[in-house]
Amino acid sequence: MNMQRVAALALLATACALAASAEPLPANIAAAEKDPARAEQAKADGVRHGPEILAFAGVQPGAKVVDLIPGGGYWTSLLSASVGSNGHVYAVWPAEYVKVDGDEVKPYRDLAAKYANVSILEQPAAGFTAPDKVDLVFTAQNYHDYPDKFMGPTDPAVLNKAVFAALKPGGTYLIVDHVAQAGSGLRDTDTLHRIDPATVKSQVTAAGFQFVGESKLLAHPADDHTKKVFDKSVQGHTDQFIYKFRKPG
Repeated sequence: MNMQRVAALALLATACALAASAEPLPANIAAAEKDPARAEQAKADGVRHGPEILAFAGVQPGAKVVDLIPGGGYWTSLLSASVGSNGHVYAVWPAEYVKVDGDEVKPYRDLAAKYANVSILEQPAAGFTAPDKVDLVFTAQNYHDYPDKFMGPTDPAVLNKAVFAALKPGGTYLIVDHVAQAGSGLRDTDTLHRIDPATVKSQVTAAGFQFVGESKLLAHPADDHTKKVFDKSVQGHTDQFIYKFRKPG
């Protein structure tokens, strides 16, 4: 692909993202975007498009949601404010993930303590569950970890079946992850931290979910999908897919 075409595609992706972000946010998400408690995290909104992604997910006031592998808490803070005091956020940390990246957990606990409607759960990767039926299971940049050795490995089919069981009828499963080369399947999950979007779609629909659609908010066509996501030439602007699935209701 020549550089002029790459540049043109990148401009088109930016235009699409801007067009999507120009849509008015639902009132609950617009208020969450401006929540003073997330002032530091809000600095990343221009790159991560968190408020727009939660609008795409359809997060409602009073909803019960799961933030699966919550990392630094960017999504937790937005979800907490978006669902409000009548809603709840279950932050789920797989025990295997904590064993390898435990340094993330203490600062996350400090952040989560600011929110009365956030509970932290630690459980086996293959034993995902939620205390209540939930409206949304959300995971960003971590679905690709499940088939890797450090996570068991855990067959994504096991995870998807458990997510299906945890959701209310009509509930949403939203997956954000780094794009791997078409046809690569699970080949690059451990080496490049990427996954083929077609594989994800196939795995999730095999668990009984309906594919609702995708958002291009995090599309970056200039990323050729061959570099590790931590490579400085692509870090922070990898091509990512945002897939929305629904449990039939």
